This record gives sequence, C-alpha cells and structure tokens, in this order.
Amino acid sequence: MAFLLDTHAFLWWCEDSPELSPKARKAIAGNDCFVSMASFWEIAIKLSLKKLRLPAAVERYLPEQMAMNGFETLEIGFRHTTGTVTLPWHHRDPFDRLLAAQALEEKLGIVSRDAIFDTYGLKRTW
Repeated sequence: MAFLLDTHAFLWWCEDSPELSPKARKAIAGNDCFVSMASFWEIAIKLSLKKLRLPAAVERYLPEQMAMNGFETLEIGFRHTTGTVTLPWHHRDPFDRLLAAQALEEKLGIVSRDAIFDTYGLKRTW
C-alpha cells in the first residue's frame, strides 16, 4: 500500500523522532510514501510564525529529505481541492481537510497520529 504522510509524520521521520510510533515507522520504511505540497505549505507557515525550526534552510532541507528518503511529492490538483467540498466538517483544519481529500482521491493510506482521519474513512496507520 502507498501512504500519504501527515506533516508531523514526515518531520518526525526526517528527525528520527521517538514521537513516531513503531507501526508508523514500519509503514514508512516498507511502502511508497508521498508528501503533499499542502504539508510543505504548512511547514512554511509554521516557520514564518516561528512555531517550527528546521536543522537547515527550508529550501535545502525539504528537497534533500525527499530525495534521501525516496518520498514522492503529491501536487495539489483540481480534484483534490474540489474534493474538500463534499467532506464532512469533522474539523476545520484546512491542511488536514486537503490531506484527507488527496488521500481519498489517490486511494492512499495516511500515516498520522491524528484520529480525525478515521472519520473520513481513511486507512490510518499509527
């Protein structure tokens, strides 16, 4: 199965953080993984708000991590954005709503500790 990585799962994988569960670690290591452009946007916003720090400049760190880990970028397409129209309003986080729509459209599982994804009928691994 292929997986979409939630933003925190991507960052914790890159940092080798103990926050990443063993089950999530195994899923990432053994499958094709995608990181959404929405996650890159979320990272950029958190960096600009000083709510996140990376060990290197963002324009170098993200491409290096993507290449080093063999992750693929999931671009944001028209079907992804319009897919959010029919999603139930379980919560209002625009990044999570877009990730849910992308995972549903592309038939991807999602690696996330956020149980809200279960309410969208996604196969969540954590």
